[in-house]
Amino acid sequence: MVAFKQIPQNLRVPLFYAEVDNSKANSAQQTMRTLIVGQITSSGAATANLPVICPSLGEAQSLAGLGSQLALMYEAYRAADSFGEVWLLPLADDAGATAATGTITFTGAPTANGTLSLYVGGVLVAQPVVSGQAVAAIATALAATITALPSLPVTATANTGVVTLTAKNKGPCGNEVDLRLNYRGSPSGEATPAGLTVAISAMAGGATPPTLTSGFAALADEPYDFIVFPYTDATSLDALKTLLNDSTGRWSWARQIYGHGFAAHRGTIGALTTFGVSRNDQHVSILGFYDSPTPAWIVAADFAGTSAVSLRADPGTPLQTLALTTMLAPPIASRFDLSSRNTLLWDGISTFNVGADGTCRLENVITTYQKNGFGAADDSYLEIETMFLLAYVLRELKSVVTSKYARVKLAADGTRFGPAANVVTPAIIKADLIAKYRELEYAGYVQNGDAFKAGLVVEKNRTNPNRVDVLWPGVLINQLRIFALLAQFRLS
Repeated sequence: MVAFKQIPQNLRVPLFYAEVDNSKANSAQQTMRTLIVGQITSSGAATANLPVICPSLGEAQSLAGLGSQLALMYEAYRAADSFGEVWLLPLADDAGATAATGTITFTGAPTANGTLSLYVGGVLVAQPVVSGQAVAAIATALAATITALPSLPVTATANTGVVTLTAKNKGPCGNEVDLRLNYRGSPSGEATPAGLTVAISAMAGGATPPTLTSGFAALADEPYDFIVFPYTDATSLDALKTLLNDSTGRWSWARQIYGHGFAAHRGTIGALTTFGVSRNDQHVSILGFYDSPTPAWIVAADFAGTSAVSLRADPGTPLQTLALTTMLAPPIASRFDLSSRNTLLWDGISTFNVGADGTCRLENVITTYQKNGFGAADDSYLEIETMFLLAYVLRELKSVVTSKYARVKLAADGTRFGPAANVVTPAIIKADLIAKYRELEYAGYVQNGDAFKAGLVVEKNRTNPNRVDVLWPGVLINQLRIFALLAQFRLS
């Protein structure tokens, strides 16, 4: 007997009728999307708080505005991940926000021709200078050069030898626009022309980030696995924590959307440890750094894009040694040593190191989760790979269950029924779960299949005869992070 779900038994009209059943054919792969959260300018065409897909940098610049936080984050993300599907969550500057400003003041007269190498948010602005040129003329020329670079995150004006820079987006994001001279130094030919004195006043005064309530509400139940987050103030991070939490958020049993936030935070080792221990969220990873010319929100985009490429290919492969594409390395004196980086990794802050060629490479990407609900140390959610493996495995299990058991009858174990009766028992479900686990084990996502088989429990609920309860004792694959060797050598 063949069990049809649609073609009725009392059909008498000839001749051919076909019913399609896809319950055995699901081999779909998981699509993992990115969401970049950031501010737009008044020239951006996007509607604030409304998510929009974005296929190209040109589109991002049109939607967000040239030099906007969001457009620059998209550019950095795409430099690391050219393939993934990317959405934008455009945010307008808060109505009460203030814009950061900074100044570059010139004194003295250059006694030789040369080039002023100014870095604005990590981007080189090269300004020719000629011997004897008046400082007012130098300032005017530099302001014009900056204005001619519309993708910079600042505007510039000049007045009697002083260039004033103003962030295009209001709020704390402008404070992250680093200003410095000669980042690459004399080996790269960067030196201030003789006789010219340049004093830089750092960008400061930006205050009040956007409110995230409306933007997050507009996400609805659309899945975004990689959330690029530009803010690390407590209010904004708490909003992201609420969005993703296990009780009512995207990781809850009722929603099962998942996703992970990526951010970056600038500070000394002391400031970063103080900041890190103030957070406790398994769904956010924060990369700590100090003294890089690159704004933290661009570092966050680079961090997320670099991680996404690997996690999309295999959520269990460790992210260590992956090269960041856009982030400029801190000067040697500002890089954290081994002891400092180890401290950060005990305080919820992810780390990177810098190679001999100046490339920043991820070292250990962790979450900010450090303690359980009782305040005791807990490393169960320490590694980011654990979170992405969990999401991957749970989605695979959901795919199996919803494909094979969407419309079946449930019987107790031991019930005798024919092969086409459209009936399932706990034992049948258990066998399917074991088979799926073996597939995941073979693919390198889980381990110890024999122990899983022995510990798996599948049973009918004691009070609801239409419900099956499962205890799934899976063991996720681990990552090789530490190779410790005792060189017990001999001389003879």
